[in-house]
Formats: sequence, C-alpha cells, structure tokens
Amino acid sequence: MKKDCIFCKIASGEFPADKIYEDEDVLAFYDIRPQAPKHILVIPKLHLDSPGEAKEEHDALMGKVMRIGADLAKREKIGDGFRFIFNSGENAGQTVFHIHLHVLGGRRMTWPPG
Repeated sequence: MKKDCIFCKIASGEFPADKIYEDEDVLAFYDIRPQAPKHILVIPKLHLDSPGEAKEEHDALMGKVMRIGADLAKREKIGDGFRFIFNSGENAGQTVFHIHLHVLGGRRMTWPPG
C-alpha cells in the first residue's frame, strides 16, 4: 500500500467508493467521472504505479483483474459490447498512478479510441 495513493485508500476502506466487487486481491467500483453510461474501475489491491511496472510475478493477479472486469461487464448487462482500457503513464492519459482497468460500456464505442 502506498500512503498517498487514492486507490490504496479506497482499497483499505479509508476513502469511500461505490464498490461493486471485492475479494482479497481485487476491488471494483464505479468511476466518479464516467466516460460511458457504464464505467467501472477494477484495481488490484497490491500497489503498482502502472501497467509498465507489472512483472511476471503479477501475471495471475493481472489475469484475475481482467476476468473480474469481464464478469462485471456481464453482470452490469454490457457483456455484448464493452471496452477494456489500461493507461500507462501521463502521455497515455493516466491520472491515478495505481494500475487500474477501465471497463466501459452501455453505448457504441468509436474507433480509433484516442
């Protein structure tokens, strides 16, 4: 856990969030600034600044984050069309430096995304 990280504070219960899933490794909650009708954030409770810091030892955890994201997309009734996004670094649009998966859906997505 990183002391000044908002997502670590949410994971520890120190800061509130509209949680929709939680287990010992992963937490999911609704984004407070949604970019689509459904916008879920899925985070590992283990602090990693960005996807660029993930190592082989994190493979199972990152796979779990993605599986939970897909399960939540189905549960939220966006399983017929959703987008996964990981931003890595400021130039990619990352604003919270704790690795997190955006699950977006509930509307038609356009291409290219950026």
